[in-house]
Amino acid sequence: MRPKPKKSLGQNFLKDPNIRRKIIAACDFSDEDIVLEIGPGEGALTGLIAHRVKKLTAVEVDRSLSSALSARFSGDPRVTVINADILKYDLSVASISPSRKLKVVGNIPYYITSPIIEHLFSFRDRISAIYLTVQKEFGQRIIAKPGSEHYGAFSCYVQYYALPRIEFIIKRTCFFPVPKVDSCFLKLEMRGKPAVRVDDEDLFFRIIRGSFQQRRKQIRNSLKTVISADKILRIFDSAGISPTTRAEELSLLDFSRITDEISRACY
Repeated sequence: MRPKPKKSLGQNFLKDPNIRRKIIAACDFSDEDIVLEIGPGEGALTGLIAHRVKKLTAVEVDRSLSSALSARFSGDPRVTVINADILKYDLSVASISPSRKLKVVGNIPYYITSPIIEHLFSFRDRISAIYLTVQKEFGQRIIAKPGSEHYGAFSCYVQYYALPRIEFIIKRTCFFPVPKVDSCFLKLEMRGKPAVRVDDEDLFFRIIRGSFQQRRKQIRNSLKTVISADKILRIFDSAGISPTTRAEELSLLDFSRITDEISRACY
């Protein structure tokens, strides 16, 4: 008997076998890969992954589903099932060594997509690529470029550390229960080094967040909480950026120039 999805955990089980095969193909697994699966649920992908890779750790927060998966894969030494909240899970436990990077794959709840990505990025030195089923609109935000209506602070955050790409769209009818929106399969290929160089990463992200909190305002007005008004025009002149520009028009390189100029002027 199929387990009843728990709304409190944001469970939507993938039921379409064709989409499962497309996901596996997109991940391009090899027999040397070390893989972490987030939210395996009923194991729709787990079985397909297991015989393609060297090691698979499946992290499932639902105790009953975790127990069922543990029993199902008890005879497979490649598979370890962990009953845990991914947001509290130490990914270094899933890897063999710091030099053997993980691939991460998961069909994750929409309501904690951003926290999961942030948690995974805190282990970015141990990860080569992340593959996630996410809300279609969220995926569009992640890959958005300057000037796009979807472009925002989280776009900048992800693109600073990773190269994002939407592999394909997944219709909402491919899940049980059927969600209200379509999804997409998103690949985040981790960069060897950040997209741009900045002197102060904390300041860099403070400036990005502050800029997009009032995205329709000119950048000189958005950053009044970060730097005094008397220094703003000189800083933007040094960075070669018009102070009348809006946040949604600025690239990561633009934000890095602003950050370095503010850092030199104030710290």
